[in-house]
Amino acid sequence: MNGSPERTVLGDLTQDYRTTLLRFLPHHDEGARAAAYDLGRRAVAAEISLLEVCRLHHEVTLEVLRDAAPDELIDLVEGATELLLEVLATYDMTHRGVLGP
Repeated sequence: MNGSPERTVLGDLTQDYRTTLLRFLPHHDEGARAAAYDLGRRAVAAEISLLEVCRLHHEVTLEVLRDAAPDELIDLVEGATELLLEVLATYDMTHRGVLGP
């Protein structure tokens, strides 16, 4: 096996993030929102840093934007940002839980 278990978890998360983003962008449906929230839960459980999640979001979003028509860019960025907020909701709840009221 090449690579550490963390790289495998991160690789799986990246692939799932890509799939979820591509599903979410055309319709912004609740199923994709739930999948994004679940990705956030998995990332927290795997102790993947918030910065690493933002990095993978950036990379996957750039992949999508490179193939997009210029007139689609604003909608794609808005959709990708919405998805990122769903992923980060778990981090926010965890942060609030640790710090208290």
